Amino acid sequence: MTELIPGLPEELGHECLTRLHYSTHRVASRVCRRWQDMLQSLDFYNHRKQSGRTHKPACLVQALPVQTRVDETKPGGPPVYGVSVFDPVSGSWDRVDPVPKYPHGLPPFCQVTACEGKLVLMGGWDPASYQPVRDVFVYEFTTQRWTPGKDMPETRSFFAAGEFNGRVYVAGGHDQNKNALKSARVYDVRENEWSELPGMSQERDECEGFVSGSEFWVVSGYGTDSQGGFVGCAEVYEIGSGQWRRVEDAWRAGQCPRSCVGVGKDGKLFCWGDCDSRVRVGTSAVELGPWALVSGSAYQGGAQGSFLVEGQNGKLRNVETPDEFSGFVQSGCCVEI
Repeated sequence: MTELIPGLPEELGHECLTRLHYSTHRVASRVCRRWQDMLQSLDFYNHRKQSGRTHKPACLVQALPVQTRVDETKPGGPPVYGVSVFDPVSGSWDRVDPVPKYPHGLPPFCQVTACEGKLVLMGGWDPASYQPVRDVFVYEFTTQRWTPGKDMPETRSFFAAGEFNGRVYVAGGHDQNKNALKSARVYDVRENEWSELPGMSQERDECEGFVSGSEFWVVSGYGTDSQGGFVGCAEVYEIGSGQWRRVEDAWRAGQCPRSCVGVGKDGKLFCWGDCDSRVRVGTSAVELGPWALVSGSAYQGGAQGSFLVEGQNGKLRNVETPDEFSGFVQSGCCVEI
C-alpha cells in the first residue's frame, strides 16, 4: 500500500489512525506493514500524546480471585497477583495477560512504572520460592505482549521507582540479606541498559518513589538497624544536575509511605489514607491527571473499596468494581497509552 488509507490524503489517513483507541492497535497492526510500523513507533505515540488522543488508565498490581475446591470453605495459600487496568473515562476494568515466565501470578512485591505508553515491571519475589528476583519485563499495549528486559544489576526489594523521559530511576530498598540500601540506578528502556547513579545520603528500605517535573523523589524508609522506624525526611535526585538533595520533615515519621504518597497543591506530601476512613488501611493510590484512584479498606481484613477523588480534599466517589477486580491492590501506576 502506498497510501495509509486508499482514497484519502496522507494527512487525513494519519489523523484517522491517530483517533483509534489503543485497544484496537493490535488488530490494526495486522492490516499492513506500514500501519504496523507507524502504530508501534515512538513518533506516532508522541503525536497522539500532543494531540490529546492518549488515554490514562490505572495499571494495578492486584490480588486475583482465588478458586476454592468443593471440599474447602476458605481459600488457602498466599495471594496471587496480576495486572488489572482501570479506565476512569469509561469506568471499565480489564486484565493484562500474565508474564510468560510467571503464568500463575506475578512476583509479589514487584514494582511497576510507566514509560512512553508501556508498562515496566521490575523485581519482586519468585511466587514459588519467595526468593527475590532481578527480572525486568516491558508490556507493550499496542502488541499486548510482554518483552524481557535486562535484569536489574543487583537484587533489590521494596525500592523506590519513577520514570522520566524514557528512563526508570530506582533507589533504596534492601538486598537479599535484608540489608537496607542507599544505592541508586537508572534503566534506559529504549536502550535496554542499566547505569549507576550517585548514592543517597542514607539507607532507605521500604521507601516510596515518584517523579515531579525533572526530580526523582525518594520518600522516607529506614536503615538496616532501625527496622520499621520510618524517617520523616526525603531525598530528591535532580535529573539535570545529577545531584541529590535532602528534604527534612517531608513525611510523617513512623508512617509507611508505600503506595500512598500524594502531592498537594502547595507541593507538600500527604498520605492518601488520611483523606477518608474508608481507605485508611492498605491504601494504594494512582494519580490520573486531575483525579486519583484510591483503594483501601476501613479496617484490617475489611472489604477492599476503590474510589475516584479530585484532589487531596475532594470527596471520594465510589467506583463500580466487578467481583473479579475487588482484590487487594498492592501498588500501581498511571500509563498514558
